[in-house]
Amino acid sequence: MTSNYPNFFVFFVTFYLFNQIKGDSNNANNTCNIFEGNWVFDNNYPLYNSSVCSFLRQQFNCQKNGRPDNEYLKYRWQPIGCNLPRFDAKLFLEKYRGKKILFIGDSLSLNQWESLICMLHAGVPTAKYNVINRTPNFFFEFPEYKVTISMKWQQFIVDMEEEKSVGKVLKLESIKVGDAWKNYDLLIFDTWHWWFYKPPLQPWELIEMGNKTRIKDMDRIEAFKIAFETWSTWVDFQLDHSKTKVVYQGISSSHIKGRTFGKPKAKNCIGETKPVNGSKSPSTQARGIELVKNTMAQMENPFLFLDVSLLTRSRPDAHPMGFDGLRHTGKDCTHWCVAGVPDTWNLLLYASLFT
Repeated sequence: MTSNYPNFFVFFVTFYLFNQIKGDSNNANNTCNIFEGNWVFDNNYPLYNSSVCSFLRQQFNCQKNGRPDNEYLKYRWQPIGCNLPRFDAKLFLEKYRGKKILFIGDSLSLNQWESLICMLHAGVPTAKYNVINRTPNFFFEFPEYKVTISMKWQQFIVDMEEEKSVGKVLKLESIKVGDAWKNYDLLIFDTWHWWFYKPPLQPWELIEMGNKTRIKDMDRIEAFKIAFETWSTWVDFQLDHSKTKVVYQGISSSHIKGRTFGKPKAKNCIGETKPVNGSKSPSTQARGIELVKNTMAQMENPFLFLDVSLLTRSRPDAHPMGFDGLRHTGKDCTHWCVAGVPDTWNLLLYASLFT
């Protein structure tokens, strides 16, 4: 396909502005990176009470599930040198009046989707809505604004197809499923955590690459890299960029082991009630972020990168832990309570889209 350099220039400038926000008078450059900052205690938080979201999934509803503390709800993300704009649900809905938004990914994508529809509903509590909240397709509609906000479970963002003779095949260089995503106005993707699951959680039997080579396993970082490059090529050349904006959620930090948040003696996140300082990103996560940034730099139509790694790294206190209402290990240190940290992801999305 012929390159469209004028469109690339316009999108690159737009992308740069998305990631910069006007700073205060003390900032010499008058701009700041909204993804770099600190968590500060704020009695005005949370942005809403999760009890107003009757449709909120039990998995993320930590307060309803009996979590006794609530200080984790009281922290606001403060970028260095500037402030995030106040979230205005009516403005968001007016900007996307008559449009369609789609989240694509795994349960962390679902985490952000749940947060966004709660934030919007809390901002326009009398607006009628329709909701479908079940795997693999999630749907929320504000009929008054003709806005739909959907979520599609596609944890690898490339094709995974069932074959009778072998079972599920993960196809690293195929993204036929993307044809169903082209008519949306805003696409928000997430993929990372599922790439590292081993049996029995691993959902595929074989990996396929473009020349039809099939193998049982490979280096998972390399598999992610191939799939992400497949996706980036699809983003570059299969979308109408005058219509559709593309976001990659970034890599959310897990706190399954204490060494990942500066407490090597801690078994996991259980019992954490405050943010921590000086925590380090796991090496695999750092490699993933580097791959994402390198891929983005080579694109003609780069996506908006919501780099949530830093801000999630210091929040072992904000996971469901044992308050997810599910009958499994009771040690969920990967997902996030709602209200909570995913609200900040959506504040960053809001700032990036409308500032």
